[in-house]
Amino acid sequence: MWGNIIFKNFNGKIKKKDKISLIKLLSKIRHNDVPEFFKSFKKNYKYAYDLKCIKKYSNFEKINIFGMGGSSLGSKAIYNFLNYKIKKKVTFFENLKLKKNNNDKSLNIIISKSGNTLETIVNLNTNYNKKNKNIFITEKTKNYLQKLANKLKSDVIEHPNFIGGRFSVMSEVGMLPAQLMGLDPNKFKRFNDLIVKKKFLDNLISNVINTYSFTKKKMCNSVILNYDEHSEDLFKWYQQLISESLGKKSKGILPVISCMPKDNHSLLQLYLNGFKTNFYTFFIVEDKNSLRLNSKYLLDDFKFLKQKNTFDILNSQRISTQNIFKKKNIPFRSFYIKKRNEETLGELFCFFTLETILLSHLLMVNPLNQPEVESIKKETFRILKN
Repeated sequence: MWGNIIFKNFNGKIKKKDKISLIKLLSKIRHNDVPEFFKSFKKNYKYAYDLKCIKKYSNFEKINIFGMGGSSLGSKAIYNFLNYKIKKKVTFFENLKLKKNNNDKSLNIIISKSGNTLETIVNLNTNYNKKNKNIFITEKTKNYLQKLANKLKSDVIEHPNFIGGRFSVMSEVGMLPAQLMGLDPNKFKRFNDLIVKKKFLDNLISNVINTYSFTKKKMCNSVILNYDEHSEDLFKWYQQLISESLGKKSKGILPVISCMPKDNHSLLQLYLNGFKTNFYTFFIVEDKNSLRLNSKYLLDDFKFLKQKNTFDILNSQRISTQNIFKKKNIPFRSFYIKKRNEETLGELFCFFTLETILLSHLLMVNPLNQPEVESIKKETFRILKN
């Protein structure tokens, strides 16, 4: 256990050679900020905005976030995971919206590292309301969003050029929206504490080496059995992180998000008795305030449900599924979240990001680029211009 997370690892053998290699890499990450984006995970990171910016826009009760991929997935994960403590309404414009969404007197946060992201530009254009205020987060270059911000006389926050979109959740990209939602950015910063914890590092290294061994056996489907509806967007963030970072040179991992226990009634048969190219992650968040069943309306056939709440039932389904997986020797790990707060989410962001970088090291791929995605962008622009 580290923090509020009870983590159970895959049951696999650890090669000493791989362990030594990862320990060396973790030492470089800790002391030298390699890759450089890890600067934003540390408590002493300096944002390109200040308290005046927060005070200026803190009165807005409605926020629109325009962004694609890493420009919006992190803040959306934060918003939904911690929704119980956020009083503001936040709308995300990420996929292309075909119909206008009118949010009067709102704050628009427009995010694109390049400043030329097609979908973000289109969504802002078709949903623009002159009554709204705008903050742009983009690189300090002569890009489209910089020019538009100048025309609209809007504030521009610099997107650090050493931080790629999918690694930006702890930077201005994720923390400015979080702060305007009323959350404390400092509470997310768990890197400094975790990187020196032996238990955390042992879990991380074992997890990565086991995952790497699956890929060598052509087991490349990572199925997330998610028992917490407020964590779906966390795993959509993770989906991009792991796919776009590792999917190169005919290598990679395909993360599949499975909504449990609903998928017990559609996909479980395949998971238990289908092809053997999957490994699994069980994920659940403890909820002491879930709905309690009304004993008055329970017949004798189901009297065992008396005094139970919906989390008791949900957790029982998780445990039973894990038990069957264990009997069938189906590989899985599990996360049991004791408390839903900024610190816990920060630890998850840290774990999954470190996992991705360590896996890229073993797979010998560059986790920081996405060359094939760029080819699609170029082809789209070519078609539109003709």
